[in-house]
Amino acid sequence: MNTSIAPSETRPPALSIRGLAKRFGEKVAVDNINLDVPAGSFYGLVGPNGAGKTTTLSMATGLLRPDFGQVSVHGLDVWAQPLEAKKLMGLLPDGVRLFDRLSGEQLVTYAGLLRGMDKDTVALRVKDLLAALDLTRDAGTLVVDYSAGMTKKIALAAALIHAPRLLVLDEPFESVDPVSAANIRDILHDYVNSGGTVIVSSHVMDLVQRMCDHVAVIAGGKVLAAGTVDEVRGEMSLEEKFVELVGGRNQTAGLSWLRTS
Repeated sequence: MNTSIAPSETRPPALSIRGLAKRFGEKVAVDNINLDVPAGSFYGLVGPNGAGKTTTLSMATGLLRPDFGQVSVHGLDVWAQPLEAKKLMGLLPDGVRLFDRLSGEQLVTYAGLLRGMDKDTVALRVKDLLAALDLTRDAGTLVVDYSAGMTKKIALAAALIHAPRLLVLDEPFESVDPVSAANIRDILHDYVNSGGTVIVSSHVMDLVQRMCDHVAVIAGGKVLAAGTVDEVRGEMSLEEKFVELVGGRNQTAGLSWLRTS
């Protein structure tokens, strides 16, 4: 009998969260969350506004210290070994603040050099990333003059420059036009197919359903469901399952006065 274990089964999760909690005054933003993101997965994190998604991702990536809990990235404790763990990650936080008095090309170059990469490698990757994200013509434009969608794309380039093993993207498609969004999806799928792991937070259920192979539904700072997309949604669409889990939909006849005829 063959007792060997597939390599994927021996690897630790790309991201492991245990007992993560955060309170802001009287508000419990994240309430004892446990979650494993398999290595090599395209993982969607969905939830209503105020669900705790951004707070969870901020703590998971070392941007916000949790009140309680542990987080590890490929087996490295994010808070006990922050430098080693952060080397493995590429981040696109929501509401990202950039050095916007640099040009797009300078910003991505700076991100690569900060990672300790050599100048020649950085130059080649910057050229490739700007081309892939359709930013070559705007490489010399200051980021402060970029549109919201262009700012998202240049921030994604900065997150990708060092070829991280785990990519964490909070609302990456917000303000991005459909053509650019399709290009970004292709880049991310190629990245996952080559062994990387993507965690993406989004409000667009159809996008997550089409793009991700795993999903977690978060509301009220708790994980309501997690697993493969098919496991979570069952016989429903992901949007229907999300509404069932989260609740809050108004079952009324609408606004009776809002009629045009």
